[in-house]
Amino acid sequence: MVGIAAGLLLAALHGAGLATLTHTPAPMGFLNELCGRPEREKALMIVVAGYPAPDCRVPQITKKRLDEVAVFL
Repeated sequence: MVGIAAGLLLAALHGAGLATLTHTPAPMGFLNELCGRPEREKALMIVVAGYPAPDCRVPQITKKRLDEVAVFL
Protein backbone atom coordinates (compact mmCIF):
# COMPACT_ATOMS: atom_id res chain seq x y z
CA MET A 1 0.00 0.00 0.00
CA VAL A 2 2.80 2.40 0.82
CA GLY A 3 4.39 1.83 -2.58
CA ILE A 4 1.18 2.69 -4.41
CA ALA A 5 0.67 5.79 -2.27
CA ALA A 6 4.26 6.90 -2.88
CA GLY A 7 3.82 6.42 -6.63
CA LEU A 8 0.66 8.51 -6.63
CA LEU A 9 2.38 11.23 -4.59
CA LEU A 10 5.33 11.32 -7.01
CA ALA A 11 2.98 11.46 -10.02
CA ALA A 12 1.01 14.30 -8.44
CA LEU A 13 4.18 16.27 -7.64
CA HIS A 14 5.43 15.75 -11.20
CA GLY A 15 2.05 16.87 -12.57
CA ALA A 16 2.34 20.03 -10.46
CA GLY A 17 5.66 20.85 -12.13
CA LEU A 18 7.91 19.80 -9.26
CA ALA A 19 11.01 17.65 -9.51
CA THR A 20 11.44 14.81 -7.03
CA LEU A 21 14.21 12.68 -5.63
CA THR A 22 13.52 9.51 -3.66
CA HIS A 23 15.93 7.83 -1.27
CA THR A 24 15.47 4.57 0.61
CA PRO A 25 18.48 4.09 2.88
CA ALA A 26 18.66 0.95 4.97
CA PRO A 27 18.46 1.03 7.90
CA MET A 28 16.45 4.22 8.48
CA GLY A 29 16.72 4.22 12.28
CA PHE A 30 18.61 7.51 12.18
CA LEU A 31 15.47 9.25 10.89
CA ASN A 32 13.43 8.33 13.96
CA GLU A 33 16.10 9.81 16.18
CA LEU A 34 16.49 12.90 14.01
CA CYS A 35 12.73 13.59 13.93
CA GLY A 36 12.09 12.54 17.53
CA ARG A 37 9.70 9.74 16.52
CA PRO A 38 9.00 6.60 18.57
CA GLU A 39 10.76 3.35 17.70
CA ARG A 40 7.47 1.66 16.69
CA GLU A 41 7.20 4.01 13.69
CA LYS A 42 9.25 3.09 10.65
CA ALA A 43 10.12 5.39 7.75
CA LEU A 44 10.18 3.69 4.36
CA MET A 45 11.26 6.44 1.99
CA ILE A 46 12.55 10.01 1.95
CA VAL A 47 11.05 12.23 -0.76
CA VAL A 48 12.61 15.56 -1.65
CA ALA A 49 10.56 17.84 -3.90
CA GLY A 50 11.14 21.27 -5.37
CA TYR A 51 11.06 23.37 -8.49
CA PRO A 52 13.78 22.42 -10.99
CA ALA A 53 16.36 24.95 -12.12
CA PRO A 54 15.39 26.65 -15.40
CA ASP A 55 18.43 25.20 -17.19
CA CYS A 56 18.20 21.64 -15.80
CA ARG A 57 18.44 18.72 -18.21
CA VAL A 58 16.77 15.34 -17.85
CA PRO A 59 18.35 12.33 -19.56
CA GLN A 60 16.34 10.72 -22.35
CA ILE A 61 15.58 7.23 -21.07
CA THR A 62 14.22 4.62 -23.46
CA LYS A 63 12.77 1.19 -22.80
CA LYS A 64 14.41 -1.95 -24.11
CA ARG A 65 12.61 -3.85 -26.86
CA LEU A 66 10.66 -6.92 -25.76
CA ASP A 67 13.04 -9.29 -27.58
CA GLU A 68 15.93 -7.85 -25.55
CA VAL A 69 14.39 -8.87 -22.22
CA ALA A 70 12.18 -11.90 -22.95
CA VAL A 71 12.49 -15.28 -24.66
CA PHE A 72 9.36 -17.07 -25.85
CA LEU A 73 9.44 -20.82 -26.46
